[in-house]
Amino acid sequence: MARIALGAACTLGLASVPAVAAEQVLPVPVATIYAGDVIKPTMLREQAYPESYRPRLPVVDSVAHAVGRIARRTLLPGETIPSTALEEAKLVTRGTPTVIVFKEHGVVITTVGQALANAAVNEAVSVRNLATGRVVQGIVQPDGHVRTGQP
Repeated sequence: MARIALGAACTLGLASVPAVAAEQVLPVPVATIYAGDVIKPTMLREQAYPESYRPRLPVVDSVAHAVGRIARRTLLPGETIPSTALEEAKLVTRGTPTVIVFKEHGVVITTVGQALANAAVNEAVSVRNLATGRVVQGIVQPDGHVRTGQP
């Protein structure tokens, strides 16, 4: 009876479709990545895991989500990358000169300050105005300057 069913499936063209187990593809390092390293596309490869694979922690699900970010801890080759092991690249670094741009009601004032903390894009950061010594709070912009005032 099983032969008849297989023969019917072959006649209908169903047996020519291979049964492929569903897989998930996750990025893994090709070599050890150390804390503080900026992730580059050449540092990763995609590795297939069975659909039933469930990591203990949430992991990065694509190369695009890892590239350009910074490793917070050592990442080992061939192992999945926990989401908490990466952080956004910091555009503003503590102790370095930073451009402060005040924009409000059409008025734009630009000066130089010193960042009091590290910060990534869209993060709040305190900056000491070098001209006045006052500490101001601002938001890091994509070009690296700190914007203060109301939009």
